[in-house]
This record gives sequence, C-alpha cells and structure tokens, in this order.
Amino acid sequence: MSQAHDDAPRQRAALALGLALVLVVIWGVNFSLQKFIFGVVGPGGFLFARYLIMPACALALLLWRYGRHFPGLSRREFWELARLGVAGHFLHVGMVTYGIHWSTAFSSSLILACGPIFTLLILRLMGLEPLHRAQLAGVAVAFVGVLIFLSDKLLGGQWLATGGDLFLLVAASFFSYYTVAAKPLIERHGGVLTMAYATLLGSVPVLLFAAPAGLAAPWGQASWQVWLALVWSVTVAAFLGWLLWGWVNAVRGVARTAPLMYLMPPVAGLVAWLFAGEQYTGIKLAGAGLTLVGVALAQFTGRRQALARAAPAPVD
Repeated sequence: MSQAHDDAPRQRAALALGLALVLVVIWGVNFSLQKFIFGVVGPGGFLFARYLIMPACALALLLWRYGRHFPGLSRREFWELARLGVAGHFLHVGMVTYGIHWSTAFSSSLILACGPIFTLLILRLMGLEPLHRAQLAGVAVAFVGVLIFLSDKLLGGQWLATGGDLFLLVAASFFSYYTVAAKPLIERHGGVLTMAYATLLGSVPVLLFAAPAGLAAPWGQASWQVWLALVWSVTVAAFLGWLLWGWVNAVRGVARTAPLMYLMPPVAGLVAWLFAGEQYTGIKLAGAGLTLVGVALAQFTGRRQALARAAPAPVD
C-alpha cells in the first residue's frame, strides 16, 4: 500500500513529461498545418472559423466546470478581461495568423520563442522585476541571433517574409502583455475562468474583423483533409493543448517544464523541411541557435524570475 502510494507521484510526473513532449510535437507540427489551411481558405478564413469554434469550446468548458451558474464579475473585472481578450486574441492571435502566412513555419516558431524576452522587458518597465546583467546579455544575444537569422531575407530583399517575421515579433510582445495582465486575474479566479471569459470577450472583435474574409473564403473547395486540419488545429493544438499544458505545469512545476518549449522550433523546422520543402542555410541555423540560447539565458538566469517563468501558456 505504501509502495503504491509512493509510486503515484512518479507516475504522474512521468505522464506529465510524456504529455509535454507530445504537446511540443503537436505545436511544432501546427505551424506547417496552419500554412496548409491558409493555402485554401486564407488566414482570414482560418481566423473566422477559429473564432466560431473557440467560443463554443470556452462555453463548453464553463458548463463543465460551473454548470449553468457562471461566476459573476464586477464591472472593473469585466473590462480587465475584455482588455485581456483583445490583447491575447484579437491582437496576438490575429497578428500571429497573418505573420505565419507571410513568413515560414520555422521562422514563425523561432520568432514566437522570443516571447519571454518581451515579458522580462515589460516587467522591468512596470517596475515589477529588475533586469540583471546576465539577463541583459541574454536579451542582446537573442536579438543578435534574430538579426543573423533574418539576414538572408534582408539581403535578398524578401520584404514580405521579413515583414511577417517583424509582425510576429510585435505579436509576441502582445502575448507578453497578456502574460503579465492575466496573472492577477488567474490568482483571483483561476485559469479556467480567466481563459474562458477572455476567449469569449476577445472573440467578438476577431469575428468582426475576419467576417468579410471568412464569408468570402472558398469553403466549397476545402477537402476533408483541410477541415480535419482546421478542427485539429483549433480544438486540439490550441484549446485543449493549452489546458493540458497547464496541468503539466502544475505537476512538474513551471521552471522544469518551460525549457521544453525550446524544442518547438527544431520540431517545426524539421516538419517544414520534410513536408513543406523549406531549406535552411548554415547562417540561418546558427542564428536560430543563437536566438534560443539568448532567450534561455535571459529567462532562466537569476533568482527573481518566478513571474516570468510562471507565465500562462500562449493562446495561439
């Protein structure tokens, strides 16, 4: 009896690690999967369909958790969640969608991995966390890595792809704002309620923006593979994936789990190389490696990084 009791935490930890690795692979594949969907219905069509499905998932989650009596909110909290929804869904997810469309799968995954850099900078600007020398060095290394990574596009005059990467950098900063702004709400109401309400409120401006493109998209030309990829990308990779990631963080601890996210760009790059024909030069791979080293150095150096490391998962 005692042995079985002692083995239970180990089994949960092993399950959490296995699930985390599966999720990293799912998210790495999702970049190429989204570009496949965009090729048929466009990024606007994808956004429109995504935000018809996401509110339904959010409502189902609330019903499962609270039944028909959802917790009430004060007027102040309502507007806080509305701002959170706009930043996380309308700005972050909307910009990520178009950024992926204009850029490549590997570039998109790498640029979005720079998100913790912006989180640290926002925390510093708000006076919540200082930046130590090693972290400043990590920020500098990461941005040098990004410049090296983008150098072939800049020198080759690939302005659309370069613009997509820069768009993704801005999108990463909006998610960093979401990370910081969500923390007090999650502490008061829990992750489920915060995520669900922010999704419902953030879906409204996304649907208004994406409706013209969504209604004009050639849905009749979408094969069953496109529909399957769309449902998988929205329900499994996005909504269910980040709920499971929250459980993994709770079991393993955020500090032990967060470094696994740096496996996502290599997975995305490998999948794009195998199935989408992307090619990588030595300079590009060196820039990618330098970027990830800089981000890791900035995020995990120092003893006062609990808030940055305890960030909620991205909503894209």
